[in-house]
Amino acid sequence: MNEQGLSENEIFSYLENVKSEDTDYYKVLSSMCTHPHKIAVEAHRLFIEANLGDLGLFAGAHRLEREVVGMLGELLHAQSVDTQSVKIPSGESCENTVCGYLTTGGTESNIQAVRGMKNLVEAGGKNSGEIPNIVIPESAHFSFDKVANMMGIEVKRALLDSEFKVDTASVESLIDANTIGLVGIAGNTEFGQIDPIEELAKLALDNELFLHIDAAFGGFVIPFLENPQPFDFKVPGVTSIAIDPHKMGLSTIPSGALLFRSPSFLDSLKVNTPYLTTKAQFTLTGTRSGASAAATYAVMKHLGREGYRKNVQYCMQLTSKLVEEARKLGFEPLIEPVMNVVALRVPSPDLVRERLLRKFGWNVSITRNPRSLRLVLMPHNTPQDVGEFLQDLEKVTAEF
Repeated sequence: MNEQGLSENEIFSYLENVKSEDTDYYKVLSSMCTHPHKIAVEAHRLFIEANLGDLGLFAGAHRLEREVVGMLGELLHAQSVDTQSVKIPSGESCENTVCGYLTTGGTESNIQAVRGMKNLVEAGGKNSGEIPNIVIPESAHFSFDKVANMMGIEVKRALLDSEFKVDTASVESLIDANTIGLVGIAGNTEFGQIDPIEELAKLALDNELFLHIDAAFGGFVIPFLENPQPFDFKVPGVTSIAIDPHKMGLSTIPSGALLFRSPSFLDSLKVNTPYLTTKAQFTLTGTRSGASAAATYAVMKHLGREGYRKNVQYCMQLTSKLVEEARKLGFEPLIEPVMNVVALRVPSPDLVRERLLRKFGWNVSITRNPRSLRLVLMPHNTPQDVGEFLQDLEKVTAEF
């Protein structure tokens, strides 16, 4: 740290110079994040000092968080659950209202969901003394590796079918006496595919297991598709859902959310906080951004269902355009895109990726198995971008 303070001009001159090192979203086809909506940015600024880790001091920010959780619950059919027929493994009847809180994103949400599973199983006296395990798809996000490392839980990976959905027969074969929960993905990171959530939910209910749905990306896409697949609390047996407003929700980073079917999950995560204005916390982090709550509230209220529907339609139109034009060049997708994610078959995908970046500045990524070009069509992309990208793709593959 310097001894004497610098002027604002000196500081912002330096910051602008450093900012130029960041990648502009202009030629980014690999990210599930995008420019936040301008109303989200302004709302974020207004609540920049609000700390949701000390709710009694920031009652207004906390009210916004509760309203956001309520809106997300409505979006994910929390009010549609059948409280008579659905019970979680602890035996407690479900509530007809959603509960949850805003997180930093999908990783934190996934960690907390599994932590809740583990705590509830142990509280119910079902701990066999063996290492507990969860069963996840091979396509699951790497955050579950962090779960395994942090909590001493074994992560079992189920095979995928030909459409890159989790194979439920494989899931069933991995369930044993030490399994505490299952995970399904609604919009997996590599292929944008949706697992058969209804089948997973039946397995979960039949085996008295929790079922967590990672919809970090798909949560703001699937409800606005023309023919949405079932993935949320409308499906009996789904016990928790991760959804990220800072992706297709167009909020500011970091804005995630974790929603539970039953308040018993939150109770299982409770930690006493004797020196704060509240007696307990249920969250993983202590200090939490009230600005994210305000940003998410503002953009959800401003856009409404109609605005999000238009946003998703736009991205799906870009996706269709890319696939249609890519086929004319001889490049086929691994699967017909379910949402605005495309896995494209190209020769030597790793080399193609490197050349696209080096020669033309395009940022794309690669799927793991099989290796293919992974492209995400987000609101910052344009039809012109798609056309330009395909021209450049044709150039770099012409040598193969």
